[in-house]
Amino acid sequence: PMKSAAKSSFRRGRTGAIDWALIAERLPYGRSKVEQERRKELFSLIDVNGNGYISLAETDKGLRDILKLEEIFDCKPAIMRAFQAAKDAHKNSKARLGADFVTKPEFRILLEYLRLYFELFVMFDRMDDDNDRRINEAEFLAHAKQLKTWGVKCTDFAAEFKKMDTNSG
Repeated sequence: PMKSAAKSSFRRGRTGAIDWALIAERLPYGRSKVEQERRKELFSLIDVNGNGYISLAETDKGLRDILKLEEIFDCKPAIMRAFQAAKDAHKNSKARLGADFVTKPEFRILLEYLRLYFELFVMFDRMDDDNDRRINEAEFLAHAKQLKTWGVKCTDFAAEFKKMDTNSG
């Protein structure tokens, strides 16, 4: 994974540096008492109608207006995927509207997924040299060294790409 303190550019829609430490600070998904209290406060701020559920629209607005994380706000694919994954985290929830919204127990997971999905999107974007939202074999191989710095353990990147590329594109 990308290092929390590292700063780097985000091409698609953003030109400035990404402050990973600030993102980590503003998305308190850890299990410490301080982060639990911060999440409780954030949930009530983001749940603007006070119904105990957070919608995708509230998540989007909260990223921009409350958390002030423009980098993530501008990355709709990461928000969508994080929200969809988090809202389904507690399938046995007895919440009246829980299937389409993020509930309080899922909020910590949403914050963690926002960080992770954004990080993955940035990694993918850095490898997608021709900006076609796909990574071909040449791009994958050209970024093998970078993948290793991100923690990917692989000895044969060409063979690994062939395993992943099951539909030739």
